[in-house]
Amino acid sequence: MGSGHARVDDIYGTWSGPIKQLCLTFGGAPVQSFTKRNIMSAILENKVCLVTGAGRGIGRAIAIALAQAGGHVAINYNRSEAEANAVKTFIEGAGGKATLYQGNVSDSFNIRGVVEKISGDLGPIAVLINNAGITRDKSFLKMTKEQWDEVIDVNLSSTFDVTQAALPGMLDAGWGRIVNISSIVGLKGNFGQTNYSASKGGLISFTKSLAIETARKGVTVNAVAPGFIETDMTRDIPQKVIDYVNSLTPAGRMGTAEEVASAVAFLASPAASYITGQVISVNGGLYM
Repeated sequence: MGSGHARVDDIYGTWSGPIKQLCLTFGGAPVQSFTKRNIMSAILENKVCLVTGAGRGIGRAIAIALAQAGGHVAINYNRSEAEANAVKTFIEGAGGKATLYQGNVSDSFNIRGVVEKISGDLGPIAVLINNAGITRDKSFLKMTKEQWDEVIDVNLSSTFDVTQAALPGMLDAGWGRIVNISSIVGLKGNFGQTNYSASKGGLISFTKSLAIETARKGVTVNAVAPGFIETDMTRDIPQKVIDYVNSLTPAGRMGTAEEVASAVAFLASPAASYITGQVISVNGGLYM
């Protein structure tokens, strides 16, 4: 090994079946290296994957990861059409499949119609990622009812609507994956975020309860709770706050959207069939 790099077969050659495939998938081909035909291409082959809020940040990275895994990704967006189209272009340019679907997740009638259209256009949704989320931060006594309702509607109530519309197709197929994007704030709380914390904590409780209902029907339901991740949502945090958070984080840095997407892609894969009702924290050890 003059190059200093072991060949894949030297590392995984004595392993077989799903274990070898899983190691190759999530150890050998990171999201950043999306190419036309890589080792992940068959994991979600021909499965329809809906990602809400997929135009930017974590949603964008998840959409790319699921396309990289072979899924046909339905990219949901509300106002960020240009960003969503850029995600679609990126995926298709790398040989993946993606279709745009505009829809307001906080409008129950509208978003249920979007789910119905996706199923009519592409087939039943097999993988659902409830990712859409917003913040409207204020200390509790200064928070308006409108700010409370807006966050609960987008972050939590939308998950009820989208999941209830998509779940029957999964149950009919006897296979499905639902991953809800929660937050470290849903686990530990945070100053000025009672609305956001309530919505993300609610997602965790929703996840655990629905997982019990669907476990014997081939549908797993899990949550991913990111910590401080480099996205548009955290871009306005003052540098001194970021430095302080990083000092408290064992990993010593903020996470990336791609690191969150890798956890989601695993939970969406056939390899995660015995994992349900769980909350996977992607936070660099900040909260354990």
